[in-house]
Amino acid sequence: MGDGPTRRRKLLGLALALRSYGDERQVMPRLQRLKELGWVDEIPTRIQRMLGAIDMMRFFIVPCAADYYRSKGINFYFHTLLRFLDDPSSLIDPTGFNSGRDTIIGHVLQVVHANPDYDLQLLDSFPDGLHAMEEQILAILGGTHPRAASLLATVEDPEYHARLLDHVREFRRRQPTSASLVRENILGDAHFRVLERTFGELPRAMRYFSKLPRSPLAAARHLLSVREFPLHLAEALYSERPAPPEALYAEPPAPAET
Repeated sequence: MGDGPTRRRKLLGLALALRSYGDERQVMPRLQRLKELGWVDEIPTRIQRMLGAIDMMRFFIVPCAADYYRSKGINFYFHTLLRFLDDPSSLIDPTGFNSGRDTIIGHVLQVVHANPDYDLQLLDSFPDGLHAMEEQILAILGGTHPRAASLLATVEDPEYHARLLDHVREFRRRQPTSASLVRENILGDAHFRVLERTFGELPRAMRYFSKLPRSPLAAARHLLSVREFPLHLAEALYSERPAPPEALYAEPPAPAET
């Protein structure tokens, strides 16, 4: 948790995040920028974003993370507690639309992601987001990052940051050969691959969100009645990935048939 000033700073950050949570005046300009960049086809409504965040958490983020932690011999609940103590504000916003630049970056540095491309695309909503991401990875690797000790104690794989640096640099250069840095347990599970294909990148996640109910009553019915991931809303296997202006991205290899 750090010393007294660090703990107070974390609690202040959590309070600010909670106070601004769901503030459309902050969220909509970022979503509009992401749409202009080509990362969002259609901006989901507020209800769709709330419902999509819940679906993403219960169907993708939590079960995939729990499976990964089991493979590493890590207790899911204890690791989640460590992440909360390291940065409380990073765990309250699954979509990242209500989070500041450094909160998103800290979240990416804190845990091996199923696919960090969602967060890298999200960082494009800040003019200097990807540059700051690269600089902070370099600081972690150089031991000069102010949160280096807690981040290195929390991350599950000590080689993660070096791989992430290479990936972020390719991502920033808009390399046509860039491949997603997909976590190993996703690649070995057919169901997780479907979930990653739907939620692992921002354009695809927003397409899923936009298919969800728009009214409060229909949203409540979805939450109560849909207990498993709705495959009919999943991203198509060979769908194209939107590219920002003057950028080309290679599609990841198609998963092997099962």
